[in-house]
Amino acid sequence: MRISVSSDMDEPVARSLVAQLRDRGHEVVPYGALSPGDDPQWAVCTEAAAREVAAGTADQAVVCCWTGTGASIAANKVPGVRAALCTDACTADGARRWNDANVLALSLRLTSEPLLKEILDAWFAAEASGDAEDRENVARVDRLDLGRTTS
Repeated sequence: MRISVSSDMDEPVARSLVAQLRDRGHEVVPYGALSPGDDPQWAVCTEAAAREVAAGTADQAVVCCWTGTGASIAANKVPGVRAALCTDACTADGARRWNDANVLALSLRLTSEPLLKEILDAWFAAEASGDAEDRENVARVDRLDLGRTTS
């Protein structure tokens, strides 16, 4: 899987994220502080990573900033992106299962390396729900994006 990864700071957990994704066999495309010469501002590097998902050139993205909130907000401004700020494995599972999230947002401050592994395990183990109500909610979110891009 091709995964775009952004971080506004070159923190140990961000480097661990890249290493863990590569160890899992994913192709990682880094942005921001993880890519020398890139603009590390959270809004800039998050947008770049999220646009790859929206364009279909990346299967998913993981976006990071100090709280994870800014990265989550910026990613969700890109039509076609469903970013979820996950601080634990249960939330990551639910985000993939019920929300069909395609972008994982992480807090550099709150995410330890053991917690990172748990979140990634849950994120990659979960699949989007086939339940009609769950699919309709995701479809509604997709329609919100269409309304935003055609207005």
